[in-house]
Amino acid sequence: MNTPTQPRFDPTRVPHLLGSFAPVTDEVDVVDLEVTGKIPDSLDGLYVRNGPNPRFSPIGSYLYPIDGDGMLHGVWLSEGRARYRNRFVRTAAMAAEERVGRALWGGVESLILPGADEVGPELADDFKDMPDINVVRHAGRTLALAEAACPFRVDAGLETVGKEDFGGALPAGITAHPKIDPVTGEMVVFCYALEPPYLTWSIIDPTGVVVRKATPVENVNEPMMIHDMALTERYVVLVLSPVFIDLEAAMTGGSFLAWRPERGTRVALIPRDGGQTVWASDEAFWLWHTVNAYDEAPDAGAPVILDYVQWSRLTVGGDPSSSSAEPVRCGLVRARINPTTGRMSRTELDDSRVELPRIDDRRIGRSHRFVALASETGQAGLLPGEYNAIRWYDTVGDSSRVWSSGSLSVGEPVFAPEPGQQSDEAGYWMTFATDRTDQSSWFLIIPAGDPTAGPIARVRIPVRVPLGLHGSWLPN
Repeated sequence: MNTPTQPRFDPTRVPHLLGSFAPVTDEVDVVDLEVTGKIPDSLDGLYVRNGPNPRFSPIGSYLYPIDGDGMLHGVWLSEGRARYRNRFVRTAAMAAEERVGRALWGGVESLILPGADEVGPELADDFKDMPDINVVRHAGRTLALAEAACPFRVDAGLETVGKEDFGGALPAGITAHPKIDPVTGEMVVFCYALEPPYLTWSIIDPTGVVVRKATPVENVNEPMMIHDMALTERYVVLVLSPVFIDLEAAMTGGSFLAWRPERGTRVALIPRDGGQTVWASDEAFWLWHTVNAYDEAPDAGAPVILDYVQWSRLTVGGDPSSSSAEPVRCGLVRARINPTTGRMSRTELDDSRVELPRIDDRRIGRSHRFVALASETGQAGLLPGEYNAIRWYDTVGDSSRVWSSGSLSVGEPVFAPEPGQQSDEAGYWMTFATDRTDQSSWFLIIPAGDPTAGPIARVRIPVRVPLGLHGSWLPN
């Protein structure tokens, strides 16, 4: 494939390849980790997190958080003790690069694709698999997830098993943010594509069988980037912000992603039973991550409530022109959508700079109370995607509580419920953190009942864990 003319790329000048974000290449196994405080005896399982971690120095371009090879970081907890292991998610493209000892694919904005003479006909002139965003478990399978492609299955030790296309039923892949219904056990997914159908959704049952194959979403006629979704008992909720994939622009040195605010933002309510999609629309905003969604009442016409982190515009790529000169704004927002009329209203719940929202996953698709988010305290020197606090928003009390992490840069908080307890205050929030002063890394366990008190256990990770993206608590 012919590549566009690009300015000289210097990875040593890319902030998201340096400091706390800098990739690591060693795969290690360490047992009996040093613990400050006490790990609750009830925690028995694996916390695992994914994130971009280039195996070799990138070429052409590097766009965080989209580019990069996947690396899984796992902490196993049992009987008050902890062990750590990290592993690359090994794709065929990574194997090809390892054979020559350097990167062969460029970042998505450079469109550098190797030919058959370098990587063989099966990989030539195609995009690289990058299962580097999220990791979930469903139907006994642990899956490392890409932006919109087939996930890769890993075993209990985080070693890569291979590409997962669900028995050939979903050859194009799925989203990085599937939603698992805690009541039905179904995993609902979507996928966007460069060619028609541009947007599809599917259902995978609790045994891993695809019971609804890729179903096109009507009235989507261009390739668009859609990072996350939400789920209610009745609906699949997809937010289509005006971010369009522009291959023609990318081929001439422009941006792969085009922010077109004049097109506005649309929200699709897709009945899970296969009924007609309801569309709502509003002024343009960008959404990386939803919090949760639910039906406000049991009757069929009840409004859908959608909580999410709203950005005033796209925060990566795009045209560095006048629109980006305006400071980007973000906050925790609640949308209320009428499934009969398609009318939507939005209310800001918290105007703090936040991201990576999580709830107790047992509340997915049902009303939730607490939202945990990575947050900023206003301290200078943090990069986009770097946070130095965790904020808990109470949707019932309309209030927030904050734990400031000091010199630690913290990641996404993930909830681990206390076994046998149903309250989302009975459990623990977990995250990796890296100290900006000495680059030491820690695994933190914070009590949900009193989160502002800070961690009850700090587990010293003997190697640096780069700041990354999404993870899961997988109880034994």
